[in-house]
Parts: sequence; C-alpha cells; structure tokens
Amino acid sequence: MAKLGKRIRAAREAVADKRNLSVEDAVKLVKSNATAKFDETIEISMNLGVDPRHADQMVRGTVTLPNGTGKSVRVAVFARGAKADEATAAGADIVGAEDLMEQIQGGKIDFDRCIATPDMMPIVGRLGKILGPRNLMPNPKIGTVTMDVKEAVEAAKGGQVQFKAEKAGVIHAGIGKASFDEAKLAENVRAFVDAVGKARPTGAKGTYMKGVHLTSSMGPGVTVDVANATGN
Repeated sequence: MAKLGKRIRAAREAVADKRNLSVEDAVKLVKSNATAKFDETIEISMNLGVDPRHADQMVRGTVTLPNGTGKSVRVAVFARGAKADEATAAGADIVGAEDLMEQIQGGKIDFDRCIATPDMMPIVGRLGKILGPRNLMPNPKIGTVTMDVKEAVEAAKGGQVQFKAEKAGVIHAGIGKASFDEAKLAENVRAFVDAVGKARPTGAKGTYMKGVHLTSSMGPGVTVDVANATGN
C-alpha cells in the first residue's frame, strides 16, 4: 500500500469522527482541508432514494448558485441569423449550425454547455450519441433548448449548475471554490440542496434525501446533516 503524504494524513485526521455536521461546520472543515497548490473545487454529492431507471423517478434540473461556481464555462450555441448574433452578443464562445455539427462529429468539443434554438434540433439530434453521454445534449426541460438565447447564455456564464441523478441515485456538482468565503459557500450549498429538493419526482417513495456530503478536489469528504441542509 502506498504511503500517505503528510498533507493527506493531516486532512484525514481532521475529519475523523466528524459526521452529520451543519452546513456551516462542514464548509469550514472542508475549506480548511483544501490545501493543494491550486484553488480546489468544493463539491457536493447527494444520495437520493430514487431509481433513475424509471422515468417517474428521474431527478434533473438546474440551479443558479447565488455566488457562482468560480469556474469559467465555455458555451456553444446552435443558432442562425439574428439568434446567432444574439448568442454572440451574450458572450457565447462558439456559435454555429451545420459547421458546428461537423466540428463535433470530427471530435472537437471545446465547450462545457450546449444551447440550441428549437429549429436547430434536427441538426443537434444527429449528435445525440456524442453529446448525450457527456451530458451536453440540449434539453428543453433544463432550458437549453430555447428561443431566449441571451438569457440561457448569461445563465450558463453566471453560475448556473445542471444536475442529474446517476444510476445509483447519486447527484454531484461543484458548488464553488476553496477561495470563496465560508458564508458564500454555505449559501451555495443550501441553494443547491433546495433545488434538488424541489426537483423531487412524482415516483419517489419514502426518504428522498438519504445523504449529503461535501469534499474538495483533493481533500477528504464529510457528511452533512440532511435536516440542517434542508432547513427542516
């Protein structure tokens, strides 16, 4: 077994026996253990009592974090004419139609979010096998298929986070950077948890939120008291 470094050992010792913390205490502990040589991302994961294989138990949505994510998001937009100009003016990094489709088919995917106007979906639909597995496929349910291109681009650039339950019913996302103030991180955590709570599907039975965890890119995780995180 590889020998753990001093930084990792110290971080693990700091969180030992600390469970079900309040959001504020969890943020403080995770932030203090984010001691890598770069600005670590603070990440949240939630274990939900759902089985996403059933359509009526899928959890999916978006939330605009009040303090942003601290991450620069590259946005691609499928649009033509005036809507293409609107996307460019709003700050989209890549705007196109058939030419953008060909770039993606050729393996060039230089973006983190993909938005499309409804008339572009016949083109975008051909990219389902490429964009789908990367969670980049535009979807009207999360506002990425829309005629309001300006708002969608600005939301993506302004700290909007998409979430989707994986096979095991787990959701995870970045909710800020270690350099953020503790209060801002805590506010982001509560906003994310609230959004997931509001996205509870009709088919969910029993306990919906089973666990909430916080961690940093290179640090150990801590468990958060679910009642505290939800304000119950």
